[in-house]
Amino acid sequence: MKEDLILVVDDDKDIQEVLYLFLTKEKFKVLLAESGESAISLAEEYKIDLILLDVMMPGLDGFETCQVIRKKTNVPILFLSAKEDDIDKILGLRIGGDDYITKPFSPRVLVAKIKAQLRRVKEISYESNNEQKKRENPILYFPGLIIDIDSCVVKKDDKVIALPAKEFQLLCVLAKNVNRVYSVEHLFQLIWGEDSLGDSRTVMVHVSNLRKKIEPNPAKPIFIQTVRGIGYKFMVPSE
Repeated sequence: MKEDLILVVDDDKDIQEVLYLFLTKEKFKVLLAESGESAISLAEEYKIDLILLDVMMPGLDGFETCQVIRKKTNVPILFLSAKEDDIDKILGLRIGGDDYITKPFSPRVLVAKIKAQLRRVKEISYESNNEQKKRENPILYFPGLIIDIDSCVVKKDDKVIALPAKEFQLLCVLAKNVNRVYSVEHLFQLIWGEDSLGDSRTVMVHVSNLRKKIEPNPAKPIFIQTVRGIGYKFMVPSE
């Protein structure tokens, strides 16, 4: 079985060493980078399965690095930061991060989060492959919106829209089940895994991001509808 490759990006040598020891003990392959620039170069050179990305770094910080990497890959990105502000956590999710972990952290909890992220990616890939065998048409068509599930391509008015992995997964779950109401808790479980640690804000931030990218008017969404007190559902607008 292929060993997952983790890219650790942190300018603190002590943290690099601790993470390297724990991750290799868990049978992961590990690459180390001390800067955003180095991380971008390694992400282009290697097939990375997950990135642990420190927020506070000299040169390109973690948020800037994430934005560059997101243009090239949907690999899961977990932010590491000593800052506990909700604003930073929300920003990290908005720009394409999949989770935000505050320092100091328990290496065991971090490993559990990593495994949950990797498991979700593999489960979704497996489910997609099985569904492909059953579907004659893996492309969803809506007025002004096309979702190619197998190719992970979304087009709005014939223009390709770049979506991070979690946003694409969330959109697929909703769009494949038109009119079905999903609770926030159920969506979190489906996309992030039942043993991930998070709250309803994670789902709400990703829904907000999706609306900004796929809705003609994000302030008055026609696709992703809010069901007050419960969660969300995907609607097909009239032409």
